[in-house]
Amino acid sequence: MTDTDQDASPRTTTFTVHDPGTGEPLAEHPVDGPAEVARAMARACSAATGWAALSAKRRRDHLLSWKRKLASSLDEVAESVAAETGKPRADAELEVVLALEHLAWAARNAGRVLGRRGVRAGLLAANQRATVVHRPLGVVGVIGPWNYPVYTPMGSIGYALAAGNGVVFKPSERTPGTGVLLSRLFDAAVPEHAGLFCTVTGPASTGEALVRSGVDKVAFTGSPGTARKVMALCAGSLTPFLAECGGKDATVVTADADLDAAADAIVWGAMSNAGQTCAGVERVYAVREVHSALCDRIAVRAAALHVGADPSTVYGPMTLPEQAGVVRRHVEGALAAGARALVGGSASLSGPYIAPVVLADVDEDAPAMTEETFGPTVVVNSVADVDEAVRRANDSPYALGAAVFCGDRRAGAALAARLRAGAVSVNSVLGFAAVPALPFGGSGDSGFGRIHGAEGLRAFTAPQSVTVQRFAPPVNLTSFTTTATARARAVALARWLHQRR
Repeated sequence: MTDTDQDASPRTTTFTVHDPGTGEPLAEHPVDGPAEVARAMARACSAATGWAALSAKRRRDHLLSWKRKLASSLDEVAESVAAETGKPRADAELEVVLALEHLAWAARNAGRVLGRRGVRAGLLAANQRATVVHRPLGVVGVIGPWNYPVYTPMGSIGYALAAGNGVVFKPSERTPGTGVLLSRLFDAAVPEHAGLFCTVTGPASTGEALVRSGVDKVAFTGSPGTARKVMALCAGSLTPFLAECGGKDATVVTADADLDAAADAIVWGAMSNAGQTCAGVERVYAVREVHSALCDRIAVRAAALHVGADPSTVYGPMTLPEQAGVVRRHVEGALAAGARALVGGSASLSGPYIAPVVLADVDEDAPAMTEETFGPTVVVNSVADVDEAVRRANDSPYALGAAVFCGDRRAGAALAARLRAGAVSVNSVLGFAAVPALPFGGSGDSGFGRIHGAEGLRAFTAPQSVTVQRFAPPVNLTSFTTTATARARAVALARWLHQRR
């Protein structure tokens, strides 16, 4: 953690972070328990008081200073991400750049989105001036993932800070060094508000301590099962909870789609970051007329990908060793039930580096179609028409992201509107991830709540409604001194007006 209080007792319990590709140790980090989390919480609370009192412009300036510090330290941050996750350096750099885009948007737009605004008072309160302002919550606890240890938590950290809150961040125990680096760079960029953004490190017990520490909201990214456990803890204190829990994202390909563009995007969406992307492509539904041609194009592109430990690799190892077992179970189960392997197969699944696997004709009830695989695999199934494609795409407990490839952009947008997903890209994959103004989140097993955009800023505030009486009302309906006759006339007038409108 970043707390350096002089009275903090020394901690003797640590954990080791390992290189996902080699298994070699990278670094030791402390296991922060309730006492350390409480100190971080106290420090963030203290700093948050002054931070919330600043004008939106001053907060913007400070956050832009942090953004510039992160940008100047991009090599250091990307190196930390690459070392802890195993992803190629170029992928780590892209992740940091995307995070910078979102931080810049949150900093520059918080004042406009959250500032006081007037609303119409209506007939009965015509004598009142009515306004709404979004106030910070206090301190937000953020529990981050390992697959995108900068970009994903920044959707909560940056937006919570821009909204006027303090933050205590618990990164994944796979990527603690990256989390510590983010808060250290904040303190260096904004020393007068040092401690506003603290990082605590450790396993699930550290996350539990954070949830129990009195934070004013918890923003969580992880599996649905873990989200349910965290939400149960939040329920005990009625702590607001925001959850992003992954997906089983589908791509629909119509008969008039550009198949080369679709195949290129599908392979990238399925295989980049070793398939460890919550909104990546896992299922593809192509209409029957183009299914075979699309499969051929996907197979050629996937088979050409180079995977391994050398610098030319397009993706790295499975960051979470046990996830390889999930991938194996899904692939081998599908093949045993009659699916076709267009690229790869059981032989692709040895060691931490999993070669691309492309399957076709997978049963819709197979785990490879119903559970999040989170590996470099993709299923391409044939459907009779777009109606069947939509029905199958929506037949999932997850509802996070989706994509549509269609020759007519207007028809593609109409098709996107029929998909039960929180974010949809037409003629691209993950196009929404690079647009900071768009909210991101899902429903069902994909969680609830939104990060990014105006909705993401408001998610870390409490709206406050204020009325200011401009003049005494002709008939005061909130006074016992008003006569029954006057009250009856007011009610009769209101009824007459509402009957006419």
